[in-house]
Amino acid sequence: MTTPIAATAPETASATAAAPVTETASATPATLVASDLDRTLIYSTAALQLSMPDAEAPRLLCVEVYGHKPLSYLTETAANLLDELARTTVFVPTTTRTREQYGRIRLPGPAPRFAICANGGHLLVDGESDPDWQKQVSRRVADECASLAEVRAHLLAASDPAWLLKERVAEDLFAYLVVERQLLPEGWVKELGEWAEPRGWTVSLQGRKIYAVPAPLTKSAAMTEVARRTGATRTLAAGDSLLDADLLLAADRAWRPAHGELADTGWSAPHVSVTGAYGVAAGEEILRHFLRVSGQEGPTRSM
Repeated sequence: MTTPIAATAPETASATAAAPVTETASATPATLVASDLDRTLIYSTAALQLSMPDAEAPRLLCVEVYGHKPLSYLTETAANLLDELARTTVFVPTTTRTREQYGRIRLPGPAPRFAICANGGHLLVDGESDPDWQKQVSRRVADECASLAEVRAHLLAASDPAWLLKERVAEDLFAYLVVERQLLPEGWVKELGEWAEPRGWTVSLQGRKIYAVPAPLTKSAAMTEVARRTGATRTLAAGDSLLDADLLLAADRAWRPAHGELADTGWSAPHVSVTGAYGVAAGEEILRHFLRVSGQEGPTRSM
C-alpha cells in the first residue's frame, strides 16, 4: 500500500538474531508507529463519512487507484501529517491486504523501510518479503491450525448464494468472503467464529468482507520483530477491526477510530484511546496523536 521501493537484499530473522544492535538503531531512541490502513488512515468513498456541508468538506488526496478508478483517500492535511510522521519515526504500514493489494497504495512521504502485509504473514523489507519470517509463520500455522482447505470448504458449505458475492484465498494463508451485508443472516458470523476458534482460526467482519485467519497470523508478532530490528524503544499503533486488537494491545500506546468493528463490539483497553472523529477525519486525528506522542520522552503506557 505504498510507492514501489527499489529492492535490496532483505534482512532475515536468522541474520539479525545474533546482532545485538540492528542496522537502523541509533543513539536517539526510536519510536515505531505501526498503523492499519483501510478505515484507519485511508478511506474508500463509502467510508469517508463526510457529514459536514459540501462546501466545508476537506480537500482529499487519492492514494489508491483500482480498475482505473480512484478508490482510497485521505485528507490533504492528513497527507502532510503522514509525510512528517514517516520522516521522524519508524513508520510501518500494517495491513491484512495481500502484497499485491498493498502495492496499489501510494502513501505520502518517504517509502517505509518495513511494511506488514497479509495480517503479519509477510514482513516486507525494502519491498521484498523476508523469507525467514515467512517460513517461521508458515510453520506455526501448520503446527497449530486446521488446514486452509478445511476452513475454506466450511466457508463455502455454510454460505448462501443469496448473499455470497465472492470467495477468495489470500497469499495461500487465509480466506475471506465478500457478502451482501444487508442479506447476511444475523448470528452467522458469530456461529462461524465458534466453529473456527477450536480449530485455531479467527473470524472478523469488516464492511462487506468476512475474514477467516489463522490465530498465529498476527500483526503484533510482526510489529515486535520490526521493533527488535530497528531498536525502537516505544511502539504506537492504530486500527479499527478485531484483527487489529492484538496489535493495539502489544503497543505502548494505541488508538482506534470511533467507527469500525472494534467500536461496534465495544472493545477497549486501558492504554487504547478512541478518536472523537469518524471516517476520514478520524484518520487525520490519529496521525496528530502519533506525532504528538512520538515527540514526547519517556514511557507512554500510563498516559
